[in-house]
Amino acid sequence: MNKRITGIVALGAIASLTLAGCATGNQAEGGSGEAGDGDKGTITLGFLPSWTDGLSTAYLLEDQLGKLGYTVEMEELTEAGPLYAGLAQGDVDIFPSAWPELTHASYMETYGDRIEDLGAYYDNAKLSIAVPDYVDITSIDQLAGNGARFNGKIIGIEPGAGLTKQTQESMLPAYDLGGEYQLVTSSTAAMLTELDSAVSAQRDIVVTSWRPFWANAAYGLRDLEDPKGAMGETEALHFLGTSGLAEEYPDVAELIAGIRLDDEQYGSLEDMVVNEYGEGKYADAVDAWIAANPDAFSTLIAD
Repeated sequence: MNKRITGIVALGAIASLTLAGCATGNQAEGGSGEAGDGDKGTITLGFLPSWTDGLSTAYLLEDQLGKLGYTVEMEELTEAGPLYAGLAQGDVDIFPSAWPELTHASYMETYGDRIEDLGAYYDNAKLSIAVPDYVDITSIDQLAGNGARFNGKIIGIEPGAGLTKQTQESMLPAYDLGGEYQLVTSSTAAMLTELDSAVSAQRDIVVTSWRPFWANAAYGLRDLEDPKGAMGETEALHFLGTSGLAEEYPDVAELIAGIRLDDEQYGSLEDMVVNEYGEGKYADAVDAWIAANPDAFSTLIAD
């Protein structure tokens, strides 16, 4: 478990808010950078490495685009807002794990006319408020009156995350918890550190979470019931491109349109990338996942 936390903290430390200093392809993680010959041009993938659902699909797409013959630049950011802005401005070509339907709807309102939806690849994403399974609270409304057990804190992630906005602006007022709880924001890495410490001590803690996310299984997290629907409905995850990308790169658009992952496939991909292989071996993790799932989706390039 400590290895997982160390890896996530390291990801948070190296990620940048600026659209500069890209590392190309596998060279970003110490690999050879020879996934493709680059004859077809360069495509920049923008992603948030601390959000490991997107980290895993970013490196899956890097592998697939390299096999199509593209040079791939991996652009790491720490907040969704700058990523959407970069996508709209053309500084980033593809965002490989976007939540545009609900969680990132405000960014789509701002930038959507300069962004192209390349298709949804997973349809069971969900925001949640969660506790470890040893905590005897099962519903968000049961948090009321129990603030002292949690030191009056809900441990969150990045301030600019859609999850943070949903919790702050929808969940807390819906359940009238604003006077009793403070939403503590920092980073996904910091949230995981707090969670790891609490679980090790079997201490009460409540966190913001989401699905798919490897930490749910690793820490035995239980989503609290949400009778008022304040955390939003289930939504799909999408590949988004800068405007005109499909016309400029039709083979890329065709590849992406065929990508569909179910719960088992997505879960195993994220687990291999984050836990089994980890930082510095993301390309190896993707290779292993493809070898185990050669028919995962219709446009998969296996070798």
